[in-house]
Amino acid sequence: MTEIPADAQHLFEGKTFAHVATLMPDGSPQVSPVWIDREGDLVTFNTAEGRLKPENLRRDPRVAISILNPENPYENVLVRGKAVEFAEDGADEHIDALANRYMGVDEYPLRQPGEVRVIVKIEPEKIHHMAP
Repeated sequence: MTEIPADAQHLFEGKTFAHVATLMPDGSPQVSPVWIDREGDLVTFNTAEGRLKPENLRRDPRVAISILNPENPYENVLVRGKAVEFAEDGADEHIDALANRYMGVDEYPLRQPGEVRVIVKIEPEKIHHMAP
């Protein structure tokens, strides 16, 4: 597993949005903006079951993630890797913590009735950090 460079970790810990690219069954890309996080050197994001991201990643675990620093658009991190875990345990608490970080609220306000949240964990194979 490739380590997240120390000078790039702040992009995984602030209010930085990421774009996650997965592959559709026909091989075409599907890109979604997400709130990004990390667990050690695993890159994580939270989504709901039934959405394209977890469906695509279970079928084909290859993923690319692009993160752009909103305060300096010339700083970015590009991650290529594989989804290695889909965790429902702790996913509700995780989305609430992300909502606190990104929105300043205690609970994720867009949760739908019956929604099952999942933390997708990505093992980076290649990380490119550009910080001019």
